[in-house]
Amino acid sequence: MVKSVVESADLVIAEINPNMPRTLGDSFVHVRDLDVMVEGRLPVLEHPTEEPSQEALQIAEFIETLVPDGATLQTGIGSIPSAVLAALRDKKNLGMHTEMLTEAVLPLIESGALNGRLKTLLPGKIVTSFCFGNRRLYDYIHDNPAFEFRPTEFTNDPFQIARNNRMVAISSALEIDLTGQICADSLGDRFYSGFGGQTDFMRGAARSQGGKAIIALPSTGRQGTVSRISGRLLVGAGVVTTRADIHYVVTEFGIAHLRGKTVRERALALIHIAHPQFREALLKEARDRHLVAPNQIALPAGLRPYPRKHETSHEFGGGLRVDFRPIQPTDERHLKELFYAHSPSTIYQRYFSRLQSLPAELAQRLVTLDYHDGMALVGLIPAGGEQQFVAVARYHRNPATQWAEIGIVVREGYRRREIGDSLLRRLAEVAREQGILGFHADVLAENSGMLTLLRRLADPVEVTTHAGVTTVRFPLSALRLSPVRESQQDLGHDCNNAV
Repeated sequence: MVKSVVESADLVIAEINPNMPRTLGDSFVHVRDLDVMVEGRLPVLEHPTEEPSQEALQIAEFIETLVPDGATLQTGIGSIPSAVLAALRDKKNLGMHTEMLTEAVLPLIESGALNGRLKTLLPGKIVTSFCFGNRRLYDYIHDNPAFEFRPTEFTNDPFQIARNNRMVAISSALEIDLTGQICADSLGDRFYSGFGGQTDFMRGAARSQGGKAIIALPSTGRQGTVSRISGRLLVGAGVVTTRADIHYVVTEFGIAHLRGKTVRERALALIHIAHPQFREALLKEARDRHLVAPNQIALPAGLRPYPRKHETSHEFGGGLRVDFRPIQPTDERHLKELFYAHSPSTIYQRYFSRLQSLPAELAQRLVTLDYHDGMALVGLIPAGGEQQFVAVARYHRNPATQWAEIGIVVREGYRRREIGDSLLRRLAEVAREQGILGFHADVLAENSGMLTLLRRLADPVEVTTHAGVTTVRFPLSALRLSPVRESQQDLGHDCNNAV
């Protein structure tokens, strides 16, 4: 950074201090460019890493799931960046291209997790403009060729940043509105800081192949008295990062994926990760401003943070890879698309009714669950640049009995691949973790495929039939350790039933 200033200034006064570390890269200044030199021996200012708050640790857990092996990172200074770097210790072949760094990077370097091996711009080099930390950091970077210090016109150039594949930029914010506008430099019309390199790195990461632009912030401010996710930015607040530039927003309550989403989906995703005490007011404002439907249902009062730990992937026959995750309120569009892909017989078996359309209120109820008494897992595959549902399995707990009613549907064309079997087993694992004792399902007697699937899932099962509807019950303690193979003919039937 100093090099750029020296090249621009009319008068250059340099303090020569032997306590300063000597950094390598494009950062050298020739003595002939100095007009005045002053000797000093004061200790270099130090800034110890602050202890991460509980909110920072929770935010870091969510961000860790967004960072792939081989990613190149940009972080800043503070509790959240330090917690994020600590959470990445099990990653492999990470790199770094950042405006600044602190000593929080050192454990990642020493463990081998951050080695820059897969970087596509300056492989093996940690690229930065400045650092601020403790004496250990300054001693570590002294004459260390692993660090490449460059002027900010290089490190913060979005086109240079984008040359790093899998660039993951993690920045902070003071406030975000329900459409995704980010304010990072002011509290209303009172400036709090400069905007730094946030816009540069957000746009650079967005241009990067496999890149991700992430904003991380606690859900509240002023000791929990205000929501940092707001209906509108404060009067006078500046937009540092536009709603078009952001991919993910992360709080201690989860991740809001905003890229490519409608305004309605953005608002719902952000309300979902706001602090529970502010969600009702945010939803009311969203309704009043027509950001969401006037009849948009509220999030459950007991909504738990999005359970990211239940995200998994599995490869089935023919190389079909399916991602499994809990359903989210923003999945209404995906659920409707799945519904309209059903045949009439599938709709009848799933809903016990010959529905011609999926009402908005019903769709909202099906995607808005509390992750405790109500849970749904979905199976997704890539389609048209995003993902589409191929299966949904759900349960609803009866608090009086601690048993849950279940339902599952698998998209036509994806049956006979054990997707339904795998999804129900994953759902049973989640239910058992939540203290549910058993499952029961009402199945049309003609739906032999579903009956076969349930019998394969557990032993013993209790089966009763009345008026053409078969009720299957079994305790979760009866789950089979592995599926029992049935004939191909049995697996050919629809696997659908209603909750």
